[in-house]
Amino acid sequence: MKFTSVIVIVMSITILNFVEVTHARRATVTILYDNSPFKKGLIPSNGFSCLIKGTEKTILFDTGGDGNILLHNIKQLKIIPKSVDVVVISHEHSDHTGGLLTFLSLNDDVSIYLPNILPDDLSRQISLYDAKINYVSQPFMICKGVYSTGVMGNAIKEQSLIFNSKRGLILITGCAHPGIVNIIENAMRIFKKRVLFVFGGFHFKGKSDDAIRNLINKFMSLGVKKVGGSHCTGGRAMQLFQEIYGKNYIPMGVGKIIALN
Repeated sequence: MKFTSVIVIVMSITILNFVEVTHARRATVTILYDNSPFKKGLIPSNGFSCLIKGTEKTILFDTGGDGNILLHNIKQLKIIPKSVDVVVISHEHSDHTGGLLTFLSLNDDVSIYLPNILPDDLSRQISLYDAKINYVSQPFMICKGVYSTGVMGNAIKEQSLIFNSKRGLILITGCAHPGIVNIIENAMRIFKKRVLFVFGGFHFKGKSDDAIRNLINKFMSLGVKKVGGSHCTGGRAMQLFQEIYGKNYIPMGVGKIIALN
């Protein structure tokens, strides 16, 4: 593949200084739903959702576990639901789909990208809205510079998001059920580039310290420069990431803004 979009990731405080955005003066990723708090006035809860703004299309990735909490956080962050163009759902679990129908009740003028295997009941409920439904299997471009990994995994089908840049890739995961290292390696195979920054849920809860350290060492051997664990990553895993990555570990939480300049 040959793509030309480029991106720079900047923390709300710290500039990560990767690359430059060609199609927007300022793009951001805002964590709307997460287990951990970050900004006062927002409600943390089990689940994940984030909003990508300033790219060619505004993208809602996952919708958390509870529609009322999602809408509370959206309102507090002064986000207009009608501004969203695209909804991407990583996988079928309720801590990622729980706010979807509530969101669609406010804005169903969207294209929605779902894993190609979903529970029949959820698919039926989504089909009651006017959203343009697309079932995902293979990697594809969502809009300029933003891509889906395509659906991965066996028991649990899941897709993740990729920002493509000249220097490397930025990867956002919902829960990483197919294995976070597998997802990183798959993104690298698709684009023939390193993943420089990965954040989202890594599904490390319940793993031993040795197992977590081995996975973190694998991140480093693959060239991942910066990491931000959230949601299902687990508190102990986040501690170990911070110990090993130091200043290159980026704390996450509901209300966190990652700016793409």
